Amino acid sequence: MPERKKLLLGNWKMNHTIAEAKEFALSVKDIKELSKTKGIQIGVCPSYLALETLKKKARGIIVGAQDVSAFDHGAYTGQISIPMLKEIGVDWAIVGHSERRAYNGETSEGCNAKIKALIKAEMTAVYCVGESAQVYDEGKTDDFVGEQIRTGLKDLTKDDLKYVVIAYEPIWAIGTGKTATPEIAEKVIADIRSVVKDMFGKGAANKVRILYGGSVKPANVHAICQQPDIDGALVGGASLTAESFKELVQNL
Repeated sequence: MPERKKLLLGNWKMNHTIAEAKEFALSVKDIKELSKTKGIQIGVCPSYLALETLKKKARGIIVGAQDVSAFDHGAYTGQISIPMLKEIGVDWAIVGHSERRAYNGETSEGCNAKIKALIKAEMTAVYCVGESAQVYDEGKTDDFVGEQIRTGLKDLTKDDLKYVVIAYEPIWAIGTGKTATPEIAEKVIADIRSVVKDMFGKGAANKVRILYGGSVKPANVHAICQQPDIDGALVGGASLTAESFKELVQNL
């Protein structure tokens, strides 16, 4: 089985001004050195306004967007295109975060279009999937998340998967303080890998990285990420300060 490099990706959501992003960047060198010694890939996804600042001042880490349009230009007020991101050197983007699905009506079909556009541009898509508390309580997680994977990755080839990272974020664990136990997270992520295997074959399934997200903190990141199918974490609040981010890297 190929070695999948651990990935720790911070999603800053609607937090941090440009000035605050600059402040964070001052500590990146230390965090980057620590991540190298531990063999971990790290990055952050700030607001659009802070992307260029971090690309310039936090060299050597991934800087990704929190969303992107499937269209490269046009009458889409408020949206940001792939060419706009590429112009400032950004080549990662989150797609389908549960908050985008909940507040902006995003669908897995729409995510599929974005993922295809990112792959065409040789950019990496971090595709988020996850179920509500109701779906989880009804025991329908596997079917629900499996459908998100099948629809979101529809019509891709196994070669395309080198541009895809999957993030499993149970909605009931995002910002609630509740975290799926390492065993629950591992089971769902193993099932996701099984769906990828059905779609693209064993080799592709063994290579694709699948992260866990949902109330990940320095105290629980190690237990979660030592599970065999979990390749790292997509972290919200605990990624906002350099101190906490460094502690995540240290503990992972």
